[in-house]
This record gives sequence, C-alpha cells and structure tokens, in this order.
Amino acid sequence: MFARAASDVTPGPLPLEAVRRAGRARRRRRTTALSALSVLAVATAVVAVVVVLTPVRPSPSAPGPGPAPVAVPPTVVPTSAPPVRTSDAPPPDPTPIRVVASGERVNAGKGWKVWLTAEGKHWVGPDGYENVRSVTDGNIDLSSPGVSHQSEGNAKGAFHSGLYYGTRTAGRVELRNAEGRTVVATLLELPGRPGWGVWYVHTGPGVGDVSPVLYDRAGKVLSELPLLPTGDGP
Repeated sequence: MFARAASDVTPGPLPLEAVRRAGRARRRRRTTALSALSVLAVATAVVAVVVVLTPVRPSPSAPGPGPAPVAVPPTVVPTSAPPVRTSDAPPPDPTPIRVVASGERVNAGKGWKVWLTAEGKHWVGPDGYENVRSVTDGNIDLSSPGVSHQSEGNAKGAFHSGLYYGTRTAGRVELRNAEGRTVVATLLELPGRPGWGVWYVHTGPGVGDVSPVLYDRAGKVLSELPLLPTGDGP
C-alpha cells in the first residue's frame, strides 16, 4: 500500500548547489581545526623541551624530602691574638741609678751614710766609724763584671753595701738568702758612668746567709757571690 502511494509522488529537483556549499564549509572548518591542533601540539612540544633543558632550582624556603639541613655556625675571626702564657716570669724593671757628686753624702737610713769619690766607696755607721773600699788599689778588676759585699748588724737587722763594677749596663743588685727571698738594693754612681758604683740595702733579723747578685738591664745575671753571713746574730 505504501509502495503504491510512493509511486504516485513525483520528487522535486535536488539542491545540488546548497549541498556543495555545505561541503565546502565543512572542509574549511576541518582544516581550521587541524591547523589549530597542529599549532597547539608544536607549542606543547616546545614547552616540554624548555622544561627539560632548564634546571629547576629548589626553593630555599621549601623543605625537601631529605633530612633537614644542618646550620653551620659563622666563622669567628679573632680581633687580636690571645695572650701567650709562659712559665718564666718577666724580669723586673731595672733599678733607677742615682747619680751623685763626688763626696756627696747620701742618707742610707737608720743612721748610715754613704758617699763616693774617685777612690771608691765610703760609708759610716751610727757609731761614727768611717770605712772605705777602694777601686784603685788593684784588688778589683774593673774590666769584667763583679760585685762585692760588706755587712754590719745586730739582732735587730743588718746594713749591707758593696761595689758593682766592670759594666756600664748595670740593671739592679739583689740580695738573696738561702730560701730564695730577695730584696732590691739602691744603686749610686758618679757622673759619666765610670763603670762602677755602690749598692746598699737593709735587712731585718733572721735573714740568715745572703748573696748579692748583679744583673744587667735585660735581667741577665752578670755576677754573684756565694752565701755569706749577714752579721745579724745576737
């Protein structure tokens, strides 16, 4: 029944031009889509290459998967060298040498007086008895360092004096006892540094045997005598 009805229908002319236009439009859209896809693919490939070739630096603030970094303390540069300690004590400062005129009497304390002349050392005690120790009688060699010693005393103490000679660089004279205790003497010289001078010092009771020691200005021992009685017995 449907076949007979269809045979009675006469078809109209085909719209060929419209079909062609529609086909061309579809081709243009396909070409544009393919071109866009091609450009996107090329850009993606370029970005991937750049990402591969460019090293990625980790952010300093972002913690990594590994162990936490250990903080390194800054290097401290001392502004000055620490003091160096040595076992040897520095030598004492040289004793100032008092320059006196020839014959000038120096009050040595406790009733004693000392003076120098070209002949040598002179001294007098509380008893008024004068003594002299010559530097010109040939008993002293002024060409080499040396020291002499004279002492007078009693149970209350002793007065010690002597010559130092044979050097123009005398630093000090010390009186040392058997226990190693020392006392520094006073030094006297005539003007012009004649190469000799006089030393004197007082000690208290019970010091025992003593020895004078002559040092130069650098603290080097130039001469010393063996231990001698002080004369401070009862």
